[in-house]
Amino acid sequence: MNKKLAAALSGGAVLVLALSGCSSDEGDKVGDWAKTFCDQAKPQIQKRADAHQIIISTAADSKPAEIKAADSQAFQDIANADRALAKAVEAAGAPPVQNGETVQQDAIKELNATALAYEGLKKQVDALDATNQQKFADGLQGVADGLTKIEKMDQNALSKLEEGELGQAMAKQPGCQKPTASVPPKTSASPNAGGTSDSGSSTPTKTPSATPSTKATATKSE
Repeated sequence: MNKKLAAALSGGAVLVLALSGCSSDEGDKVGDWAKTFCDQAKPQIQKRADAHQIIISTAADSKPAEIKAADSQAFQDIANADRALAKAVEAAGAPPVQNGETVQQDAIKELNATALAYEGLKKQVDALDATNQQKFADGLQGVADGLTKIEKMDQNALSKLEEGELGQAMAKQPGCQKPTASVPPKTSASPNAGGTSDSGSSTPTKTPSATPSTKATATKSE
């Protein structure tokens, strides 16, 4: 039943700063900014990865009440992480690049907006009737649709930070590297879990959506 959310999560890159690549020497100021931000961002990026893993793992065996509780907590965790990331960008100051102040303010605004959107999803989940499987499944579809839209916000949030020498400097920082979810995936799953018999749903060993295969969707990660 929760497979729609898992599919939404894995359908595109989710905030994670999966930065990679090499770069020529950046100025000390750029490197210092990247270190300041990434050191603060690391635990929040990890929190997002764990939250996405919980959603995907819960999709494997799921009673409506379990899905509701897991998704609600995961969405709140992601919202909290995004707000903390916005504060990390603010604390790091304007990056020492062209239009740095604008880049900083846009990132803060978009991260906070995404946090608010995830809290909206949490409210949707909290309002679902877990005692009626059909109504719950129908309601979960709406949540999945909303999650797909929020992913686009995730991808845009800090995209400017990933451009040019600033993005290259961030790629060198351990704190901005792609995380591995610390929440272990569930290993037992019934084919009829969550009131569906759809064997094509996400399995508990599926890679967390919080680890996109492409460039960091920056933090705007997730």
